[in-house]
Amino acid sequence: MARYTGPTTRISRRFGQHLLGSGKALERRGYPPGQHGPKLRRKLSEYATGLNEKQKLRYVYGLLERQFRRVFEIAKKERGVTGERFLQLLETRLDSTVYLLGLAKSRAAARQLVNHGHIRVNGHKVDIASYNVRPGEVIEVKNTPASRQIATRNLEENRIRNVPGWLALDAENFKATVVRLPTREEMTQDINEQLIVEFYSRF
Repeated sequence: MARYTGPTTRISRRFGQHLLGSGKALERRGYPPGQHGPKLRRKLSEYATGLNEKQKLRYVYGLLERQFRRVFEIAKKERGVTGERFLQLLETRLDSTVYLLGLAKSRAAARQLVNHGHIRVNGHKVDIASYNVRPGEVIEVKNTPASRQIATRNLEENRIRNVPGWLALDAENFKATVVRLPTREEMTQDINEQLIVEFYSRF
């Protein structure tokens, strides 16, 4: 599956937030990349502001524009607040859920874990990263030495990361249950999803 493979710290510097890669480069050089980065002080138009917000969220979840837009169109047709439902669909992707559980150090690593068949949902292998988990479903690591070894290492490295309240993790048995859908407060706070809704409503 196609994904962004370019410089990660450049993306974080572009938006002035730690989105991808290491946050150290952003700390050292807290200005946009490029020759004129340190002096660049441009007032953004309404369109540019919405575009930036959309791009930030797209990079966070590692999706290309076509995939991202498809998720938005699904959210628009469903009940509820479009922006919040959009975030829920992104957050409940299987790769994102695996990352939130601490089974991978990044969403990109979580996607690889899913694509390589290390994850099961309700006892069945699911190797589609875009699969949306639902309340009541059980996510577990495949019961093989290789899969469990990867999960053990990642859980140990990510033990300081808090698992969100909509997920219940049983780390000893490498299992987790989806308790409910995430609320807005439990999802990324650095994004103004309404700007994205307004951006797409232009087309």
